[in-house]
Amino acid sequence: MNKVWRLIATAAVAVCGIVHQAIGQGGQASNTATAGTENQHQSDVTFSNYKFRDGETLQELRIHYTTLGNPHKNAEGVVDNAILLLHWTNASSQSLLVPEYQGALFAPGAPLDVTRFFVIIPDDIGHGKSSKPSDGLKAAFPRYGYGDMVELQHKLVTESLSIHHLHAVIGMSMGCMNAWQWAENYPDEMDGIMPVACFPAPISGRNLLWRRMLIDGIRSDPLWDNGNYQKQPPSALQGFIVALMMIDGVPALQHEVPTVEAADALIRGIGGQSVRGDANDLLYAFESSRDFNAEPRLNQIKTKVYALNFADDEFYRDSLQILQRDSKLLRQAKIALRPVSDGSVGHLSMAHPNLWKDHVGTFMNWLDAK
Repeated sequence: MNKVWRLIATAAVAVCGIVHQAIGQGGQASNTATAGTENQHQSDVTFSNYKFRDGETLQELRIHYTTLGNPHKNAEGVVDNAILLLHWTNASSQSLLVPEYQGALFAPGAPLDVTRFFVIIPDDIGHGKSSKPSDGLKAAFPRYGYGDMVELQHKLVTESLSIHHLHAVIGMSMGCMNAWQWAENYPDEMDGIMPVACFPAPISGRNLLWRRMLIDGIRSDPLWDNGNYQKQPPSALQGFIVALMMIDGVPALQHEVPTVEAADALIRGIGGQSVRGDANDLLYAFESSRDFNAEPRLNQIKTKVYALNFADDEFYRDSLQILQRDSKLLRQAKIALRPVSDGSVGHLSMAHPNLWKDHVGTFMNWLDAK
């Protein structure tokens, strides 16, 4: 893949979450042996008449999830090795089961070695094989927020899997923000959290602006038809170019788009992509962050926090010093900034755990130190 097509693929991953791996069919449980994993299991749980925080109700809400490894029970019969791993916006558990994640995090000897740990990876509401607007309700689907998302993750872990204490919660981007919410909402239910690529502050600045541009582009598209379209409106695909400028690192773009010809080739390539995704799903996913703000309750967090950001992430610039300011409110906190290097791609470095697996190892060793 040449440099321009790597950028096209990067944009597709970022906006439409189309990094997928065939690991079973929706609604069916399966056990699959794959490199770096042991006892990979997929299944669905349903919650009847689930009431969202805004008062709306869904008669049957489905959450799909994958588990890796096996639960271990201590002398008291309590599972003590469970790790909740949370994906980014418009991705799914499948995005975290690609070979790079398997080799970097789940393989024997890796930080989340699934011969030692029981890793739980849900498809969040609105994503993957969990309930979402494109299942049929379209714009009549309830307007979920991150609060609903985290509550459903908690119901999956505690009610469906009967696990009442997690060794760790690790999340990237949207999952990063969910990890902060876990530590605040359930302060005694984990040994530590590792938020990767976010701030505990509300989404604002560049990150908010590009989201609103993408959302407005879809809503103002006549073919969107108030969410009742019969064919996918083209505006979501057109938003890729804005997304690419925002989500990839400035050094990476400077290196890989050096000429007018390269820029034009990138634009043509994105315009020619056939994207597997749904405009309503995209809208709901990006609007769901509206209720996120972890800052007011940071001083209530009891657990260990290891927060990691990337130096070339234009959404979460270290120069803003937001994480440094907020971390002063935490009881047990370590913050880390991964420097720019060959292969780093800004915010989307989260999709390449080979770049930051050593930080996961440091976090896990810190938890073991008690």
